[in-house]
Amino acid sequence: MNIAVIDDEKPIREQLCGLIKKQKSACGIDAYSSGEEAAASQKRFDIAFLDIKMTGIGGIETARRLREKNSDLILVFVTGAREYVFDALDLYAFQYLLKPINERKFSEVLEKAAKEAEKNAGKKELYIKTKKLTVNQDDISYIESSGKKAEIHIVGSAKTVEIYKALDELEKELDKSFYRCHRSYIVNLSHIAEYDSGSITVTGGDRVYLAQKKYGEFKKTYMWHLQNGGVRGV
Repeated sequence: MNIAVIDDEKPIREQLCGLIKKQKSACGIDAYSSGEEAAASQKRFDIAFLDIKMTGIGGIETARRLREKNSDLILVFVTGAREYVFDALDLYAFQYLLKPINERKFSEVLEKAAKEAEKNAGKKELYIKTKKLTVNQDDISYIESSGKKAEIHIVGSAKTVEIYKALDELEKELDKSFYRCHRSYIVNLSHIAEYDSGSITVTGGDRVYLAQKKYGEFKKTYMWHLQNGGVRGV
């Protein structure tokens, strides 16, 4: 598990890193003195503790940029500014902690955030028992029903993974990036190139059906996905 600590005050960074190490010694911890530095990192974080008022780009914009790399990123704002709580809620922040840091409260939040991160990590792998194969869900563009089988289409591959499983069952195993757009199709929202009222084009050019009655719900779901860190598949 990778954790980012982002604050332009060195004493706060050191305090947070110390508390995390004490409680989660096995976790990777990276400390950044600015939002720009954190956003430029090539690392993918599971949890980010960040201040809101910082020199350069603030915590809200930093959080948006980090979410572009990981839509499941757990955001915990640690700040002395109460007035940004609604901006944080717009980003679906996990928690909003006020300075000075209450160590007991921080410990509780860290434990809950770590458990949530572990759940997210588990959802990213789709285990296909009959083939003893594990597929990263991020690599799936869409899944279609074909008779009694389901065909899993992998990004960048002409081959598909075929399994004897109903889409209803598969849908329960997939994370929130997937949407059942038709009785015969499940699409990865992160790999959508374009859409209209009757179809969706995914990365690679394949088109899948979009049920007309689901068009309104689909648009809302897709817009929410994009606004909260989803990446267009183009």
